[in-house]
Amino acid sequence: MQKVRVLTGVYAGATIKDTVFKLEKPFKIGRNGGFITVCGKDIPGMPDRRIRIKVESANSFEDVDDNASVGTPTSDVKPEETDEQVIERLRERFQILEDMTEAAIDGVVRGMVVTGPPGVGKSFGVEQVLDSAKVATKLTNAPERYGVVKGASSAIGLYKTLYEYADKGSVLVLDDCDTVLYDETSLNLLKAALDSGKKRKLSWLADSALLRREGIPDTFEFKGSVVFITNLKFEKARGKIADHLGAIMSRCHYLDLTMDTMREKFLRCKQIVGDGMLDEYGFNKAEQAELLEYVYINRNRLRELSLRMVTKIADLRKMNPVKWKTYSESTCMRRV
Repeated sequence: MQKVRVLTGVYAGATIKDTVFKLEKPFKIGRNGGFITVCGKDIPGMPDRRIRIKVESANSFEDVDDNASVGTPTSDVKPEETDEQVIERLRERFQILEDMTEAAIDGVVRGMVVTGPPGVGKSFGVEQVLDSAKVATKLTNAPERYGVVKGASSAIGLYKTLYEYADKGSVLVLDDCDTVLYDETSLNLLKAALDSGKKRKLSWLADSALLRREGIPDTFEFKGSVVFITNLKFEKARGKIADHLGAIMSRCHYLDLTMDTMREKFLRCKQIVGDGMLDEYGFNKAEQAELLEYVYINRNRLRELSLRMVTKIADLRKMNPVKWKTYSESTCMRRV
């Protein structure tokens, strides 16, 4: 069920701030003003049923990730933190991501999990560092040591890929491969590969014609580095998988890019646009500012708030500078 964070609202005469609810019905304007319908269950002081919270406008609340805990603020951002401070904090986090990726290339960091919402540049930061390393590798005619795997993977496919990047100095990036977290065999392989111990031994004890055909042993020592990129917040997982994810976090470095609110996601987009993301479109500063303002105003209606979405809207503006807002509303926004 969709969740929202009420930034400021009123219920039964009491003021509500920075509280996450399960959304039952979207924002509407009634006889007495705007309101949203949410579930009061598990919220201290709220009835265990549907309730209406009065809000001034659609900007009085924001969508949050499904992993956000009901009844609690969705981030550690302090109210007094300015936009510039948020941008600097996010910039620092992504710099840490690049620094640790370089450390993975050097073999210092042997296992790292990177988590953050989709479309904010997690993969780009890692791949940019790897691409620079690849150029240096080609110049010295050394064998390819860096690989990126995206999407689903079977357990035996994961074992095979880990073997291919098992040598010291190799780096394997598993990007959006969350399916391995829900398969017991794949999960155990990932735990072993991400382990910080001196020796990481991986085994495939079941008979496999594929491994025999490709000359892959049923046991090998993994000496490379693994970077696992995901949208899932490990520390907020519940149920049986929580124990497994906790075991992974204890074995390797865990970097949360700290973008849990709509505000942080927008400011990340603003930062990257300011760094030149839209320069190739030939927009002047006023046009870039108008595009960002349009994204901000419609942030709760967009299918997602991300760098990808900013690029989509920029494409539409480039295609038709007059009707781009109409096209954006039709292709990039949820229907109200």
